[in-house]
Amino acid sequence: MSLLARPAVASLIAKTMQRLLTLAGSRSSGRGSAAAYHARLPEFPRRTSELTIPTSVAPARVTVHRPATEDPAPPVHVNFHGGGFILAVTETDDAFCRAVAAQAGVVVVNVDYVVAPQYPFPAPPRQAYEVVRWIAGHGAEHGWDGTRLTVGGQSAGGGLAAAVARQALEENGPSIALQVLHYAPLDLATAAKDKPAAIAKPLLRPWMGEVFDSAYVPDPALRADRLVSPGHPKETADLKGIAPALVVTAAHDRLLAENKRYAERLRQVGSLVEHHDMAGVDHGYDLDDDEKGREIYAFIADHVRRATAGA
Repeated sequence: MSLLARPAVASLIAKTMQRLLTLAGSRSSGRGSAAAYHARLPEFPRRTSELTIPTSVAPARVTVHRPATEDPAPPVHVNFHGGGFILAVTETDDAFCRAVAAQAGVVVVNVDYVVAPQYPFPAPPRQAYEVVRWIAGHGAEHGWDGTRLTVGGQSAGGGLAAAVARQALEENGPSIALQVLHYAPLDLATAAKDKPAAIAKPLLRPWMGEVFDSAYVPDPALRADRLVSPGHPKETADLKGIAPALVVTAAHDRLLAENKRYAERLRQVGSLVEHHDMAGVDHGYDLDDDEKGREIYAFIADHVRRATAGA
């Protein structure tokens, strides 16, 4: 075990990264600030409100993005941000939420979920599931239709979305019309250093995997859990009946193989709507490239719109 893979060390590094993020976020403007993320893709207006959702883990603050629609109760898409399971970077998905709300005609609920090391596994996926269950059951009170529900996320958030869909399958609901898994980590049981990269300097470096994985799941024996590593080669449980899935990958991403593997498992049980690979890009590509962001957000919004229209 390397030094960085030791839970105590990974926890210390994760907390240091959190403090640095807080310092960066305290700036009123500039790259990485909330204002900068809100300024992206200005053609999609920001119509938001805040809610706090009770869960058995901890209250979850959410930002509700509303579409410009005359529908008194539009469908709802629940979004989980990335950040390696350790960074609460909710604002990075602001442009995505605005774009999907506008183009799919849905309410988008962006979830500020608990992160490690303060809340290690299984807290984040459990809280995420309880948030989705609450959203499904409280739409009439807050202006959306919880019976027309989709979930999704980017990077770590995609992993949580997959875990939500798995829990919904096992716990008889709520009904999910689509799960959107966008360059998600789906195999933490395999070390990042053992995942081949298509380019010389991928965004996700082995040291990051050691820190993220060890802070989030300190016990290596738990990293093969179905809610952590549904894309691991030895995870073979029957997925029949799980929510339909859109799997979006980045061709240069170190996580490509596990996403392809999980997409194939979903295809075998009839739950893969589409696997869409973005050529020539790496993990997190949409956060730095507005044109690629517009392209993939429109693509995801179209899938969300079609899934909720038929729900």
